[in-house]
Amino acid sequence: MLTKRVIPCLDVRAGRVTKGVKFKNNVDLGDPVEMAVAYSTGGADELVFYDITASAEGRPIDIGMVEAVARAVRIPFAVGGGIATVDDMERVILAGAEKISVNSLAVRHPSIIAEGAAAFGRQCVVLGMDPVRSARCPSGYEITTRGFRDFTGMDAVEWAKRAADLGAGEIVVNSVDADGMRTGFELEITRLIAAAVDVPVVASGGAGRPEHLVEVFQKASADAAIVAGMIHSGDFTIAEIKNAMHSAGIPTRMSY
Repeated sequence: MLTKRVIPCLDVRAGRVTKGVKFKNNVDLGDPVEMAVAYSTGGADELVFYDITASAEGRPIDIGMVEAVARAVRIPFAVGGGIATVDDMERVILAGAEKISVNSLAVRHPSIIAEGAAAFGRQCVVLGMDPVRSARCPSGYEITTRGFRDFTGMDAVEWAKRAADLGAGEIVVNSVDADGMRTGFELEITRLIAAAVDVPVVASGGAGRPEHLVEVFQKASADAAIVAGMIHSGDFTIAEIKNAMHSAGIPTRMSY
């Protein structure tokens, strides 16, 4: 049985890691490379970096940061933000990232998923999505873009299925309602998407305690879970999270 993955998320703005609640009130947390090394040696299975202002500022992702992280860590990492073309994807891969995450771009131009999968293999292409509870969509969840600014009218489950069919190798479900709240993952939308697609599903948004990861793995069939505030704050370590998972009988990589 495959082990469940714990993935620290580092939102990067102006070369620094930042964290907010529901994409607002961000505070500076430190250097992304130093934090990447600490989490890598501390037991993280993978890392994910989002250049959170690249798209809004109309600039490419910080390739220098990607290269620095690749030199410093020995675990896989994904990168998102400022990806506009397959050429951008190639630059990120050549800089050392294993995966590229696309979100708002894929909503506007779904073909980027198929193009990326054809060029680099579907295992390299991650679809990030920001669903919010919505009565106007059949699943009860609507896709938002541009950091929760735009409501698309797209049903989250249908979008996940379409993205997987196009070639997305993994889907990150970041609940806007739970983002930064640290009260637990949004189990329902995670469970719905995990049941609808045949690619790994990563739960994101809301982790506050190790028990929240146990819950999302046991009750929502997530393949991996993203953590941020609960470890950035120092309240919990990755080792503590993994010990709780292991104690609950969840397949967990414990040697690191």
